[in-house]
Amino acid sequence: MIELRGLTKAYGPTKAVDDLTFTVKSGVVTGFLGPNGAGKSTTMRMILGLDRPTAGQALVDGKPYRELKDPLRTVGALLDAKWVHPNRSARAHLQWMAASNSIPKSRVDEVLGLVGLSEVAGKKAGGFSLGMSQRLGLAGALLGDPKILLFDEPVNGLDPEGIVWIRKFMQRLASEGRTVLVSSHLLTEMALTAENLVVIGRGRLISDSSVQEFVDRSSESTVRVRSPQLDALRSVLTSQGLTVREDGTGAAPALVVVDSTTDVIGGLAGSNGIMLYELASHQGSLEDAFMKLTGDDVQYQATGVDGAQNNSMGGAL
Repeated sequence: MIELRGLTKAYGPTKAVDDLTFTVKSGVVTGFLGPNGAGKSTTMRMILGLDRPTAGQALVDGKPYRELKDPLRTVGALLDAKWVHPNRSARAHLQWMAASNSIPKSRVDEVLGLVGLSEVAGKKAGGFSLGMSQRLGLAGALLGDPKILLFDEPVNGLDPEGIVWIRKFMQRLASEGRTVLVSSHLLTEMALTAENLVVIGRGRLISDSSVQEFVDRSSESTVRVRSPQLDALRSVLTSQGLTVREDGTGAAPALVVVDSTTDVIGGLAGSNGIMLYELASHQGSLEDAFMKLTGDDVQYQATGVDGAQNNSMGGAL
């Protein structure tokens, strides 16, 4: 388990992390989300003892990281896949890590096999592709067979096959009862990978819940309906107290009805003799919910071609 209690990191008058308190439980993948500059990487670095908090504390298995004996046996992390001496082979890199934490050499070949690098174990890490480097980073994180794992942008830059492989790998680790915390700016991927979410903005906690609870609470469900009798349909729907707005996204005029169902709208249309050409529900997505809740906490914004401002996720550009 990872536990943060009032964790704060200030650089002069600026707080990169501001009084963060949350717990990462075992047995599920927990996504760690936030806009660019939200403080995700700084938080992870403090959990791993790489940065010293200004206030509060981060506990790993009940202790600060610096108090762990042979820490690789308790917590594994992948923060930078390229953090490897380029002239060392994959096996030599892992053997060096193993020696530093009294881990048997036999474990090195075990983790190389787990991540699919056995055939290139003797090759220099400097010649590895990004995908191979990510796999080597995962091997390093697993070296001590730890109960707790942290991954910072583990799928960044990978091809679809590599993304699916890492997603399933992290879910398997969680299914073994481990604590898995993963930071990512790829919201669609997080929706497929994580069960729980911790969302921060400008260093502050915004949400700590399951993915489904976050989406249900923060986004709206709608129904898109198209009819040759649109004015009559609009009148019927509004008379029932439903919220209706115009939908200009398609080639033909349509209405969007908020917080209703296709059954309700279809029933109202049928009972009033109104013909429908289209009746489709749309459930809120993780991306919709995220943009709604974090819009005020975006540090950098880009102006689109239509002059509107677009939110920017960390690492997305």
